[in-house]
Amino acid sequence: MKQSKNYTLTVAITLVIANMIGTGVFTSLGYQVGPLPSGFAILMLWFLGGIVALSGAMTYAEISTTLKRSGGEYLYLSKIFHPLLGFLSGWMSSVVGFAGAISAVAIAIGEYATEASGISTKIIAVISIILISCIHLLGVKAGGRVQTLLTSLKLSLIVFFCIAPFFIHSVPKTTISFLPKQSDWRLILSPEFAVSLVFVFYAYTGWNASAYIAGNLDNPRKNLPKSLLTGTLLVALIYLALNAIFLYTASFEELQGQNDIGNVVAYKLFGETAGTIFSGVFSFALLSTLSAMTIAGPRVIEAMGEDYQLLKYFTVKNRYQMPYGAILAQAAWSIFLVLVSSFKEIIEYISVSLSLFSMLTVLGVFLLRKKRITGDHFKTPFYPVTPIIFIVCTSWMIYYVAVEDFKIIVYSILTLIPGLLLYLLAAKKNLKV
Repeated sequence: MKQSKNYTLTVAITLVIANMIGTGVFTSLGYQVGPLPSGFAILMLWFLGGIVALSGAMTYAEISTTLKRSGGEYLYLSKIFHPLLGFLSGWMSSVVGFAGAISAVAIAIGEYATEASGISTKIIAVISIILISCIHLLGVKAGGRVQTLLTSLKLSLIVFFCIAPFFIHSVPKTTISFLPKQSDWRLILSPEFAVSLVFVFYAYTGWNASAYIAGNLDNPRKNLPKSLLTGTLLVALIYLALNAIFLYTASFEELQGQNDIGNVVAYKLFGETAGTIFSGVFSFALLSTLSAMTIAGPRVIEAMGEDYQLLKYFTVKNRYQMPYGAILAQAAWSIFLVLVSSFKEIIEYISVSLSLFSMLTVLGVFLLRKKRITGDHFKTPFYPVTPIIFIVCTSWMIYYVAVEDFKIIVYSILTLIPGLLLYLLAAKKNLKV
């Protein structure tokens, strides 16, 4: 039976949604209620994150439909600026962006599932990575069906959580106000607000997911912008609703410092027995995020292998036309990170590292416009305001992270050094071929 070579629009939208809705929205609030003890300020934090993600999505849609190939930032930065910058972006995306994010999601799956099963968090995390990677080795059709199914389950769970508190009257609701107070504006302009964006940007990471499969998407000129914008807008609305419900159900004190916000709310709403069941459901629903990253991530290193002879192994496909070398390499590195890293360290590291390359990519739209490339491609609405919003907000976040915890910046720079050495070797080998 002939395998389909391209992903449909439905799969592309679910890819964006599943990449975004993962551990971030179910963990970030625990790190925000301490420095930002205001319902209005926290919702504004998530609203701003949505505006920034939409601005990035609209700009990426133009860049993606202009360059017309899979590979994400690796391709865009290589074509717009220089192959070295693109290579470093692809390196960072492979070893941090996707593998790091997969390990963080897997750890969260493990933490939720441990409540229900009693099995070690890291054992569950490793099994989850292996299971999902094996599924996606079976081809686009099998992987696409699993992705759509898991994303539907996750969205159903979120909808249930958004309406459940209004029907359970036995649980007292909090008195947290979502109306602005005079002190809220000071919070919104504070360094604490900017640093809290690290967790929000992490939660919104994935708004560019379908750009990684541009070369494997049906009718990318039409479907790529539609998937980016539809997926991002839906997630922004979901995030606002979900965080409002979390704050409506649990107090700042109950939420502060918690990694498993979903569990906190489930136990409060439904009690210990039902809460344990929901822990298992949460862990299963988060598999959609793991699955989405397993679709998008290998496309980066596969694209690098197409350009560099040294990385040719990562382009080799199995009989289902899947780049098995890239999928297996990503799974192996993700498992290693699960075994040696903590959840919070991974999130901070990912957010800053990826935001920098995303910002450079968005900046590239100005250079593409200068080249006056003709053809049928998407045009960013409200240009140049849209990319400027993304660049300014991302720069603001990175600056305050550097001020508050400079070692995160140092770690990001140190991670680039092996990538630079690999580029020099790969470029040298290309010259000899």
